[in-house]
Amino acid sequence: MDKYEQTDTEMLVAPATMAAAVSENVQAGLPKNMVPDPGWFNGDWSKFEDWWRGIRLFLKSNRVNGTDNRITAILAHLRGGIAGIYA
Repeated sequence: MDKYEQTDTEMLVAPATMAAAVSENVQAGLPKNMVPDPGWFNGDWSKFEDWWRGIRLFLKSNRVNGTDNRITAILAHLRGGIAGIYA
């Protein structure tokens, strides 16, 4: 299997990883996140700017640090259309 191919099981792990990071913040006594999840991006470029602004704020407010963690979280929010191909 190519290193860039993912199985359905691997794709399901990414959101779980993100949820674990958010859960760790709550357990560490950090304030509960007040920023809503930006939702899925499906490749509709007319909605990209709003979604991108939302995802950056979401990552910052949930203290998602490290390049690999940020990439995983962003890829976990790509679904369908052209965006789904990259996820």
